[in-house]
Parts: sequence; structure tokens; C-alpha cells
Amino acid sequence: MNEELIYQVLAVVDEIPKGYVASYKQIAILIGREKNARLVGKILSTADRFGDYPCHRVVNSQGRLVPHWFIQKQLLLEEGITFKENGYVDMKRHQWKVGG
Repeated sequence: MNEELIYQVLAVVDEIPKGYVASYKQIAILIGREKNARLVGKILSTADRFGDYPCHRVVNSQGRLVPHWFIQKQLLLEEGITFKENGYVDMKRHQWKVGG
């Protein structure tokens, strides 16, 4: 994991607009590493070392939040994100459509 890769991931995260989320896999695809969704998660877990990025806007592909990061849901609610009964983000309504 080199600094260039870290900043590629963080640059994509920085583009996610308020009111939308992206999945780890979606970010991996956008940086040309479609099989590295877990690596994206690892990078985001240390993102605070590199600046202030809206990492709370990244969830898994089903809309599940980061376990034990309790403020994530509050931050998303403040941006108008809605959740399904199971506590997952409503991905049909809020998944970021790149270029759309």
C-alpha cells in the first residue's frame, strides 16, 4: 500500500457528494482495482492520518455501516441519508451515480 494508492482512494472519497454514499467495491472499480474492495476499507480505516475526508459516506455494497463506528449513522442522517428497517443505507436511493 503506497501513498499514491492511498491518495487515489481518498480523491474518489472526496468526490462523493453530500446525500450519497459509495461502496468499497465501487471505489475499487473507480481506481482500476476492482478486486481490492478490502484494500479500500483498510485505507479508509487510516484516512485521518492524511487529512479530512468524508469517509462516513462509504459503506459496503449492501449499505451496511462500519461496525463500532457509531457516529457514522449520525453523520449520514445529518446529510439526509435514509435507512431501511435493517439499519442499512437505502442504496437504491442514495448510491452515488458517478457522472450521473
